[in-house]
Amino acid sequence: MTSASQRPDGLSAYMAVTAAYWAFMLTDGALRMLVLLHFHTLGFSPVQLAYLFVLYEIAGMATNLAAGWIAARFGLTATLYAGLTIQVLALLALAQLDPGWTIGVSVAFVMVVQGASGVAKDLTKMSSKSAVKLLAPAEDGGLFRWVAVLTGSKNAVKGLGFLLGAALLAGFGFTGAVLGMAGVLFLILVAVLLAMPPGLPKGRKGAKFSEVFSKSANVNWLSAARVFLFGARDVWFVVGIPIYFYAVLSDGSEAGNRSAFFLIGGFMALWIILYGIVQAAAPRLLRAGARDEADLVAAARSWAWGLACVPAVLTVAALMSTGPAPWLTLTLVGGLLAFGAVFAVNSSLHSYLILAFTQAERVTMDVGFYYMANAGGRLLGTLLSGLTYQRGGLPLLLGTAAAMVALSALAAGRLQPQTTSEISA
Repeated sequence: MTSASQRPDGLSAYMAVTAAYWAFMLTDGALRMLVLLHFHTLGFSPVQLAYLFVLYEIAGMATNLAAGWIAARFGLTATLYAGLTIQVLALLALAQLDPGWTIGVSVAFVMVVQGASGVAKDLTKMSSKSAVKLLAPAEDGGLFRWVAVLTGSKNAVKGLGFLLGAALLAGFGFTGAVLGMAGVLFLILVAVLLAMPPGLPKGRKGAKFSEVFSKSANVNWLSAARVFLFGARDVWFVVGIPIYFYAVLSDGSEAGNRSAFFLIGGFMALWIILYGIVQAAAPRLLRAGARDEADLVAAARSWAWGLACVPAVLTVAALMSTGPAPWLTLTLVGGLLAFGAVFAVNSSLHSYLILAFTQAERVTMDVGFYYMANAGGRLLGTLLSGLTYQRGGLPLLLGTAAAMVALSALAAGRLQPQTTSEISA
């Protein structure tokens, strides 16, 4: 752990990492909305749209495993710089997309570029999340507060990225938008390279790749719960709901498309921002400072079951409708915002527990493994998002989300409070 004399430098380093992470997530959110809406207007089916994000999630799974070892071996700044650099290159590559290419070639090209972006995101994420464990104060729920603020603010920034992506697409077109984002992110990379203060671990030469696989039952069960939690979100978030809203909001004209872009981007941004705000407030909502780890483990189980009720109710609403209708659209908006608020508490509890369960000497390994599971859930949700919406519409989409949250709750039910010997090990 960082000593008291080192903590000011460490805090400065943490702030620099966090600022870079915010900038990255702004471009990440914008890029997702740009790709989704741009290729939908080109005539891509829901399944083809889902394919565009598949390699992004697969790359995330592989990267998180490797990133934990890379950071342990070479230091957290190495993974941060690598992530920012790869994202700049991915944005520049995406600007080379030729509208004259066939759909098959376009899908393959964007999949590869999105895969590189997935590598970049998880390198950057792992650097920032691991820094919390090493630098946060241990007393009075400090770890929960710090990780909640980091995760919540990141998601609020990503939400603004969704709105930014829709606005850039409407105002500057696809190529202009990605080139502009590449330029701004490159300037931020240069600033971080020049100004990064000391304080983050430099790595240890003896770190072995085999160490990334956790032997902790709690880490493994929490990772399983994370798979289904994020799968439940992305099964509606990635393709199905945005395409449903597009069908409701656009009349097919250029002006109608622009209006739909702003409204869809605005809703997705609002959802992510709400999610981030609730995440940041989760320690206060849960009164975490006055509760021990056993209470918070129990809370992770009960909040998961509460979350499962929301998509279950929305599934019933979708089954009652014969197609798009104003009452159904309003019900979805309200229900999905409620889902976001409860989901945020679940996610914040998970983000705290993974850092509570791990030890400082292997934090990057366990965080990398946990976020590999997170990426696996997003991959599962992404694949099912296009498939369920195309095969069964909203009822199958939302019913799948409810089932996945239930599986997450069952996995969370296997978590156990750590013993005193485990905490001090």
